Amino acid sequence: MERLVGMSPLFTQSLYETVMMVGIALFVATIIGIPLGVLLVITRKDHLAPNKLVFLTLNILVNIIRSVPFIILIVAIIPFTEWVAGTAIGVKGAIVPLIVFTAPYIARLIETALLEVDRYKIEAYLAMGATRTQIIFRIMLREARPGIVLCLTIATIGLIGATAMAGAVGAGGLGDLALRYGYQQWDLPVMFLTVLLLICLVQLIQSFGNWAAATLKKGS
Repeated sequence: MERLVGMSPLFTQSLYETVMMVGIALFVATIIGIPLGVLLVITRKDHLAPNKLVFLTLNILVNIIRSVPFIILIVAIIPFTEWVAGTAIGVKGAIVPLIVFTAPYIARLIETALLEVDRYKIEAYLAMGATRTQIIFRIMLREARPGIVLCLTIATIGLIGATAMAGAVGAGGLGDLALRYGYQQWDLPVMFLTVLLLICLVQLIQSFGNWAAATLKKGS
């Protein structure tokens, strides 16, 4: 126990690195993923802006990236990561592959949430002369807010798992701590405490996401 207390600065630093990786990657991936999800919906047949070429291109691209395991993706895009971030190791080097991995995932989740919006309501607003932009922002995204919050909650939890895997290539964070001490040195107390921190982090995020979605649903 005294040894674990003495390692508290290391646990604090690792937790900080994990939160930083998740926070930055989620922010950028959301900015990319939501527009992609919207495009995947409105460009499909019989929707606001049907475009077979755009839909098929985005659909195939999203499927390809999502089919690559994250640990392989990190290695596969090292040249791109170095070009963007200047390094492929550490927290900075992990953020780029985390974004590439998460953005298509968010896009697919957003697509699912938007497809649940009542099509009759969309058609009614079209009949009243609403523009596509108005329907996207005032109807689709607004109506789907609870679902979008839950989607981002799921994506955040997935990101936490990905940061743990990123520890295998020296990305830092709790995953790196668990691998260096818990696995390589077979230090079970460190491993258990790291797992406990990850569980608490996931539970906190899931609880907040559920609360936020329920609040938005009541207010809609």
